[in-house]
Amino acid sequence: MSRQEPISHQAKFVSIGVVIPCFRARSTIGHVLGGIGPEVARIYVVDDACPEDTGDWVHQNCTDSRVMVLRNARNLGVGGAVKAGYRRALEEGSAIVVKLDADGQMDPKEIPRLIGPLLAGRADYAKGNRFFDIEHVRQMPGMRLFGNAVLSLMTKLSTGYWDIFDPTNGYTAITDTALRHLPLDKISDRYFFETDMLFRLNTARAVVADVPLPARYSGEISSLRVRLIIGEFLVKHVRNFMKRIIYNYYLRDMSIASIELPVGLVLSVFGFVYGAVKWMQAIGGARPTPTGTVMLSVLPLLLGVQLLLAFLAFDIASVPRRPLSRP
Repeated sequence: MSRQEPISHQAKFVSIGVVIPCFRARSTIGHVLGGIGPEVARIYVVDDACPEDTGDWVHQNCTDSRVMVLRNARNLGVGGAVKAGYRRALEEGSAIVVKLDADGQMDPKEIPRLIGPLLAGRADYAKGNRFFDIEHVRQMPGMRLFGNAVLSLMTKLSTGYWDIFDPTNGYTAITDTALRHLPLDKISDRYFFETDMLFRLNTARAVVADVPLPARYSGEISSLRVRLIIGEFLVKHVRNFMKRIIYNYYLRDMSIASIELPVGLVLSVFGFVYGAVKWMQAIGGARPTPTGTVMLSVLPLLLGVQLLLAFLAFDIASVPRRPLSRP
């Protein structure tokens, strides 16, 4: 029996909703809707003030009774559109909500694979990972590949999910239980949406699963400009990292890591600054630097780095493992 057979069987007893944010997607939305299988109970097409009136096109041309068109009065970005779909899906009782882009890069036939960890009770949130298969990675544009690698590294630090990759992948699925734990109004509306979701999921201690899913590229131009958003993302990652550390290690709980981080930072900064100052002073001097002065710089620096590495190891081991949702 194949792996997907039991997943499809379980899906018959679970209400699955699909949210599709739409902006300039009139030429592709029909193909995307046509590929969604019978395991899905409801499809929410969110017209994010699309200048092509994608919502009107769907309303006039789509005969699928599962499709509901939602409209944002003004453009809110991908996050704002998805959150509108999430709210409606919760109102209508969807147990699992899948987010699917309207540009055709995400294969709707992969939905059973994506929701597999959620149906099995192994995760609260599942996301695609385009980097798993090297053959599919070769199809990805070089700039997008580099940008995702850099963003993945920053995301691991800011969200605390060290075992995932490809954080900007928008092919996701979430349980209603996890969704109700999230403050949707506080989650970023635009390109930072997927990453901010991970940060919020970590504060709720939700389990996140990476599911290897290939992307389909047909020469389309991405609206995501890595060079323009890398600085903005860096600032937001630093902000989320500080929030996560304060909340997880000082407000909600305290552990040995709560001591390792500040002590390690103080010792590392002191050792580096003191050593740099003494080195600058010794450049123009004829006398060699005393051994005690060298050790006074080296020892705090080494001890500080060790404490920071210990904190990092503790943080990596603290990735949430117990799902909020029941299978």
